[in-house]
Amino acid sequence: MDIRPILSTLTRHKTAAALIVLEIALSCAIICNALFIVSQRVETLNLASGMDDNQLVEIALSGIGKQVDGDARTAEDLATLRAIPGVERAAIVNQLPFQSGSWNTGLTTTPEPDAQSVNAAQYMVGEQTLATMGLDLVAGRDFNADEFESSAILEQELDVSKLRASVIITQPLAKQLFPDGSAVGKTLYMANIPLTVVGVVDTLLRPNMQNNNRTYSVLFPIRMNFSNGGRFLIRVSDPARRDEVLAQALAALEKNDPNRLTWRKLTFEEGRAKFFANDRDMIGLLLIVSVLLLLVTALGIIGLASFWVQQRTKQIGIRRALGATRGQILRYFQTENFLLAGIGIVVGMLLAYLLNQWLMGRYELPRLPLLYLPVGAVALWLLGQVAVFGPARKAAAIPPAVATRST
Repeated sequence: MDIRPILSTLTRHKTAAALIVLEIALSCAIICNALFIVSQRVETLNLASGMDDNQLVEIALSGIGKQVDGDARTAEDLATLRAIPGVERAAIVNQLPFQSGSWNTGLTTTPEPDAQSVNAAQYMVGEQTLATMGLDLVAGRDFNADEFESSAILEQELDVSKLRASVIITQPLAKQLFPDGSAVGKTLYMANIPLTVVGVVDTLLRPNMQNNNRTYSVLFPIRMNFSNGGRFLIRVSDPARRDEVLAQALAALEKNDPNRLTWRKLTFEEGRAKFFANDRDMIGLLLIVSVLLLLVTALGIIGLASFWVQQRTKQIGIRRALGATRGQILRYFQTENFLLAGIGIVVGMLLAYLLNQWLMGRYELPRLPLLYLPVGAVALWLLGQVAVFGPARKAAAIPPAVATRST
């Protein structure tokens, strides 16, 4: 079809055409970035923690009133928890994935003070933690019994050279620190403290995941207690019994020592759901905004096309009297919309790129993949063609006799 008559007509309706182009451009820019953010959030929601999420229960306590020795009470608590029917294992840890706070540390492969450090989440774990969490040990070994130290004893240690030096790290951290070979048996440094890597686990997420290196974690054989930051992690044999086991565990801990306040008691999956509540809300909001934008764009196209059909009724009748078929009239309006959408999409792609640059600088969002642009373009072109189809059919149905009527 010759597009010159179409372009000539559009130049006589500059304002209306410009509004549709602007509407399509803004929709393209916003929707491309919104759907990219949604995909990022969905990917984050589905991140594997590295643990057996559906088998874990978490309890955190703090002391009130007169307190006994924290280490002794925690050892008693762990023995009690492990004796509960349905409990496979129980351990004490300082933190878990999907929590707002995070203990972190810097690691280097050289003791030089100016060496570039890699930031990693610092997990302090007691006996049976790897088995309780369900971590996949891909190289090396678990901690030996004689490698665990009490955090209370370490707090009193003034000579850091006497500290135990065994650690287990995640595979992504191992590849970052030792890209040329195995990390097992190698030495790391935390400040001036040498650490020997004895094992490598597949993955273990950082608690708050705010750092880009979400899977950089290091485990220390440092046994916390309930009163100085430790929390109990319980592994159940049957995920269906988690609530039952949780209730029994709380009752057992209360019986052990009633002078304590329980400030966290939930399954690990519940904790994960709470952590991502805002992300799920954002996903829903962005999807609603995207749908509304598409709806407004479609209504705008329908409204403009209907207006132009009404304005050109006699012109269309003349064309029909001169031999134009219904198919040609239909293709005229579809081609007109295709051209307007094309101009809007080109402008929208530029706006999408600029908006993504702003989001990258302001919110550390990754670069928008180029794939989103052609996908968005095709979607908006299809939307335009569907939206204009009704008015175009109405125009094609105008009889040639209209040409004989007076205006």
